Amino acid sequence: MVRMRDVAREANVSVKTVSRVHNNDPHVAPDTRDRVEAAIRRMGYLPNTLATTFRDGRSAVIGIAVPDIGDPYFSAIVREVDRTAAQHHMLTVVAGIGGDPSQERARVEALMSRRLSGLIMAPVTNDQSYLLPWVDQAPIIFIDRRPTRLAVDSFTTDDEQGAFDGTAHLLAHGHRRVAFLGDTLSLATTAARLTGYRRALHEAERPWSPELVVMDGATRGGAALAVQTLACLPEPPTALLSSNARCTIALAPLLRNLGLAVVSFGDFPMSDVLEPAVTILDQHPHVLAEMAVNRLLDRLAHPAKRFRRRQVLAATLVERDSCRLPVTTRP
Repeated sequence: MVRMRDVAREANVSVKTVSRVHNNDPHVAPDTRDRVEAAIRRMGYLPNTLATTFRDGRSAVIGIAVPDIGDPYFSAIVREVDRTAAQHHMLTVVAGIGGDPSQERARVEALMSRRLSGLIMAPVTNDQSYLLPWVDQAPIIFIDRRPTRLAVDSFTTDDEQGAFDGTAHLLAHGHRRVAFLGDTLSLATTAARLTGYRRALHEAERPWSPELVVMDGATRGGAALAVQTLACLPEPPTALLSSNARCTIALAPLLRNLGLAVVSFGDFPMSDVLEPAVTILDQHPHVLAEMAVNRLLDRLAHPAKRFRRRQVLAATLVERDSCRLPVTTRP
């Protein structure tokens, strides 16, 4: 394999000069550039895009670990991290850690063992202390979920207040019985949103009814069963707060004939063109991702900084047709 130093020897320049030519540095003299490019063509040199660029041997690559790459929220985060990293001439490597907490540690440690510049992750475990040995090796930034037993920077959404706002919005439309659809309460985000939902009911002096809280709604079958369960209640709900975009997407085939007003915690593709168009709580994944990358780069530039930043963004309600009280169920 031809290496950069082989090209440098052939062109009678330094390795740094070859690197500058490869990175299209405008300050390289034209005759030097021609000589290096001719050597590259002659020798068939293929640059290693994962080559180390930091003095301590770390690669110019940011790792991203999220539960589900196909989730609209996390896919938006991955795209924005990749876009922002590219602006700083860095690559990204993505790992899906799934919903099983037992898989998280092995996959994240496999990423970190590759001498990444840093890691941006959304955990599924309730204890990330296994990352302690890595904290001083490279910046670790949490996104969507705050760290537990680990002091690192984090960028999250105000889940409780967002769910409060969504539920309060449905109550303001005249709904007296509002259901909550989630996937699992083992996730801190879902638990916080359930707390916000309950707080909105309490402040509106509406009774808390456990039968209106249904889980396992992130699949089409689970969502259909949840809706059927709610419809069979002696006093069924007229509205529903979906705790994430996965649950709302699972509901999408049923929305038109559902007879329920819906607010979705999280946006997803085509949410505005469904019939009815879905009212959402926008979590601003692009903003969170950009802030996370910029914080990671700042950590790389100033590794001695000890202050850990915790940024919490408000979710924004975007009202559409699905939050309106169906005429057939008006009290």
